[in-house]
Amino acid sequence: MFRWFQGDSYENAMAEAFKSLFKAECIRHPVMRPHGGWQSIGEVEWAVAEYTDWFSHRRLHGEIGHVPPAEYEATYWANHTAVDYREASVLAEAGTR
Repeated sequence: MFRWFQGDSYENAMAEAFKSLFKAECIRHPVMRPHGGWQSIGEVEWAVAEYTDWFSHRRLHGEIGHVPPAEYEATYWANHTAVDYREASVLAEAGTR
């Protein structure tokens, strides 16, 4: 059975912020767009893949010490132990409104 989970305003804000960045940096930026625009869906797909790779692996993010997000995440997990979520306690009021 499919269950619909409603997101909160923070998730929507993050999606809107990413969409705005994507439009400004990938779609409208002349360096990303070939002269005369993309000629096929395949070219658009490559542009999106290249942008996503750059956004996650090479972009220097100021809020996390000017390191790429993938590097920051790898460092985070290298310094934290994984939690076995089956055994982790959950507050009784978690998930209630």
